[in-house]
Amino acid sequence: MGTILIKGGTIVNEGKQQVADIFIKNGRIEQIATTIDKKADKEINAEGKHVIPGIIDDQVHFREPGLTHKSDLYTEPRAAVAGGVTSYMEMPNTKPPAVTQEKLQHKYDIAAHKSLANYSFFMGATNDNLDEVLRTNAETVCGVKIFMGSSTGNMLVDNQKALEGLFSQVPMLIATHCEDEETIRANERVYKEKYGEDIPVHLHPIIRNVEGCYKSSSMAVEMAKKYDTRLHILHISTKDELDLFRNDIPLTEKRITSELCVHHLYFNSDRYADKGTQIKCNPAIKGEEHRSALMPALLDDRLDIIATDHAPHTWDEKQNKYFSAPSGVPLIQHTLNVMLEFYHKGEISLEKIIEKMCHAPAQCLQVKERGYLREGYWADIAIVDINKQWIVEKDNIHYKCNWSPFEGHSFTGNVEHTIVSGHLAYSNGLFYEDKKGERLMFMEGFH
Repeated sequence: MGTILIKGGTIVNEGKQQVADIFIKNGRIEQIATTIDKKADKEINAEGKHVIPGIIDDQVHFREPGLTHKSDLYTEPRAAVAGGVTSYMEMPNTKPPAVTQEKLQHKYDIAAHKSLANYSFFMGATNDNLDEVLRTNAETVCGVKIFMGSSTGNMLVDNQKALEGLFSQVPMLIATHCEDEETIRANERVYKEKYGEDIPVHLHPIIRNVEGCYKSSSMAVEMAKKYDTRLHILHISTKDELDLFRNDIPLTEKRITSELCVHHLYFNSDRYADKGTQIKCNPAIKGEEHRSALMPALLDDRLDIIATDHAPHTWDEKQNKYFSAPSGVPLIQHTLNVMLEFYHKGEISLEKIIEKMCHAPAQCLQVKERGYLREGYWADIAIVDINKQWIVEKDNIHYKCNWSPFEGHSFTGNVEHTIVSGHLAYSNGLFYEDKKGERLMFMEGFH
């Protein structure tokens, strides 16, 4: 593998900024110093640019195997890399779902041949696969996923005994989708009676409501406390849930952690009027009183990390009526752009963005030797012009579905280069695919 020298960039890392050079060799950061005079196979002039650790997205749906008309393990990692995301953790609700060790391994095998970004895959839990779940290797798999609300696919775990078994016996991180299915179904019946199949999409957050989210997430927290489970609750979308999480201890000491997704931070329920089913997702995007409460909770560390829940569907699928239009939004290419928009508005610092998108995911999921710009760590790096303006258009969207809720929007901030495990994978609009990403590894055991 060739050497790379990054010259004169403003490094944003571990709570501070400094102008320095970075020398990369054998896939890793060999040296960070004010000036490095070594010869390299490739030199990148980063003067006036910001150099950040590669983003780690702990929740994506890349749809392979079985749903590859929507997206796959070739297209979506490319889109990720174009947005400065160098590592992802993908969910088990594919077709077939990854609920056996054999099916889980099949996804790793596909990614090894196709994925430009580094990768890991969650093991899926069902009402009756505890034995399979317990065979999962915590050093090579990011965690176990429990859908405590059915969301996408047929993986709802709604048996109390099964949940108790998982929470009491699984030694590794459990990530949960928390929405109470009984609450949702009762609300669906009410509105189906009124509107039939043609329910207006603005009622989505009334059907998948605040109460349903809180009922499920509070139950998960209660069970985790009972069994001292390592619990990570995904995509928090309501102000009501924020008090479930602590900010009085460091992240490394937390047994219960939380994730915030960019679309819940960016959109509110008023946007159903112009975006319609484009922003239909689970949990639902809710009212402004909920959206506006999320940023303060991110800043004060009740919410631990930022992710996307990237979940593509075709444009035609999204044009269906309420019940037939699937939930999910393609986001991974533009996640940093969204956060930079908040930065330019003065709502969050660059250092805090990097903490929540790079450092905290690495800490939270105990990713080995990634998430920071440190000598000896893997060289996962994005070089960003934070002041360059550009417009999201069809010809610069890299998702297989080829649409984005941000189409036509002008962002300030553009990823120019992305280095994945020491390989320059993306540079000024071009992909270099002669080397694929690496499988993520994790620390022994969980705190």
